[in-house]
Amino acid sequence: MITITLGTIPYPFNRAVTWLSILLKRDIISEPVFIQYGASDISVVAKHPLVTATPILQSYELMKMVDDSRLVISHAGQGSTRALAKRGACFVLLPRLRRYGEHIDDHQLSFAQSVEKFGISYCLSLEELEQFILQPPPAFQNQLFDGPKLADHLLKVYPESTGSSNGSCVSSDWWN
Repeated sequence: MITITLGTIPYPFNRAVTWLSILLKRDIISEPVFIQYGASDISVVAKHPLVTATPILQSYELMKMVDDSRLVISHAGQGSTRALAKRGACFVLLPRLRRYGEHIDDHQLSFAQSVEKFGISYCLSLEELEQFILQPPPAFQNQLFDGPKLADHLLKVYPESTGSSNGSCVSSDWWN
């Protein structure tokens, strides 16, 4: 089985759905596909006998699908990437791109490029995606995001102070 997760933000990721449709028509994909599609239009694949689809599901349900999959194709969101890496999943990232109206900017592309050095694959073309389906990357076995939490890092860089003009103070309890 192949699991595809496109995220839940209010921007459609129709390019990914179109590519799925093409890969199914070409018989590149000939196994069951589960797709979590969010705001995307899945009409081109909705009635395909190999496709099961839902707009949103609980993270534990998604992780069950991941565990049952030989390959996961995921948008390049940091939370999804972290969860897949922690799970040791076999996955490839498909970044949402601004030029297609899939997000407000290209931060997913920048993120995918930055995690490539940890052994996480990403693709930008249908041909690249086809190759990952035919020859999936190995299951992820490295550490990702093994550094401090952002709040801990910020406290070190910007120590707490009570120097505001109205006498209020910023406390680490606010975000813990």
